[in-house]
Amino acid sequence: MATATKTKPTDDFREHIATVDESGKRVWVYPKKPKGKFYNKRKLVSYGLLAFLFAGPFIKINGLPLLMLNIIERKFVIFGVLFWPQDFFILVLAFLAITVFVILFTVVYGRLFCGWICPQTIFLEMVFRRIEYAIEGDYTKQKALDKMPWNTEKILKKGSKTAIFLAISFLVANTFLAYVIGIDALKQIITDNPLNHLAGLGALAAFTGAFYWVFAYFREQVCTIVCPYGRMQGVMLDKKSVVVAYDYGRGEPRGKLRKGQERTEGDCIDCNQCVHVCPTGIDIRNGAQQLECINCTACMDACDDIMRMIGKPEGLIRYATEESIAEGKKWKLFTSRVMGYSAVLVVLLVAVSTLLLLRDRAEATILRTPGQLYQKTEQGTIKNLYNISVINKTNHRMPLTLKLIGKNGTIQVIGNELVLPAQGIVEGVFFAEIPKDQLEGMNSEVEVGLYNGDELITTQDTKFLAPPK
Repeated sequence: MATATKTKPTDDFREHIATVDESGKRVWVYPKKPKGKFYNKRKLVSYGLLAFLFAGPFIKINGLPLLMLNIIERKFVIFGVLFWPQDFFILVLAFLAITVFVILFTVVYGRLFCGWICPQTIFLEMVFRRIEYAIEGDYTKQKALDKMPWNTEKILKKGSKTAIFLAISFLVANTFLAYVIGIDALKQIITDNPLNHLAGLGALAAFTGAFYWVFAYFREQVCTIVCPYGRMQGVMLDKKSVVVAYDYGRGEPRGKLRKGQERTEGDCIDCNQCVHVCPTGIDIRNGAQQLECINCTACMDACDDIMRMIGKPEGLIRYATEESIAEGKKWKLFTSRVMGYSAVLVVLLVAVSTLLLLRDRAEATILRTPGQLYQKTEQGTIKNLYNISVINKTNHRMPLTLKLIGKNGTIQVIGNELVLPAQGIVEGVFFAEIPKDQLEGMNSEVEVGLYNGDELITTQDTKFLAPPK
């Protein structure tokens, strides 16, 4: 067989989006039902993540949810750790670590996240489209159903699909809301009088409608138009990034398979199965780094199936780097580049973990009461009046005792004892009394310790006003 010329595909396809025609009208994508070893692996990963997603609101660690992002009350729980606005710097650093992880992961592994882990891909490809295949059939039957006039068959199929899509969207909306307000608050909204929770029910209806619209109509447009990650990949990927790629050196020039004739073309028989199965409607043979490509591996399974049928080696479309395709060599996973990027990520993760481990279980704000001067006592001591506010970062109630650290003095709480409620805030007023000889000057620095029994919870520095010596 003659050696195929390594002709790289042209870039004409980059001048338009696969799902928009020349007049600007959307081209509806009817992807062929995928099958194959990679699809089976994706199903295992997807259903595992879906199980974790729906079980997440019910999982609690030390009485706190696994994950809750309550923007309304400015309360965030991540892996059972409660965060308040005062911990914003830790969240910023964690978000920075996630951002660096996404960037570095993309630089090395391309859009592996999009095809295997992204919730949009998982719900669309592994839930909604599988239901669509079960009700309406494969892509050719779906096209025929959409073209036929409305009759009993079409009404039953479209109606049942819509009902199931709405039910799943409602379930997803409830789960999403549970991650925002917590499963206990969601149960109250569902079981209580609807008139008492009009805002919550309105949010459920809005989320349900949004999810239904995205997965029933907008679909792949999320990846090509809305998602910023798809736009960013163009600047993050390079020739060493691992992507789903077509081996044009082996496949070109293309040619139909003809029985009884010696084949002089490349291994690609131009069957277009990789195009038919693509959920975003592209032709992977145009080039690896395409805006719409989510690296879902559907084209890999379809091409491998054809290669087995015609007796050719699998892997004409495979995970590879642009450099390895161009030079005809294997790519390596563990390179100095990968290890360098991984080292940067490890440093960030260690920094975030260290901050979490060293974080106090409570945070106090202590300020001198405005407008109050110091008081002298007959015993030669000086008193200052303070306001205190304490935030509990745990799910445990804590009676608090205040003590001065590093100085011989006393603290007297005015009114009731300071009892810090679980996940709550307590405020109070107290006198700090210190002998004059313990003070350095008119404005001394003092440290107040907050104790739960004998355990020091946190400390807070404040200023102590005294007369001049």
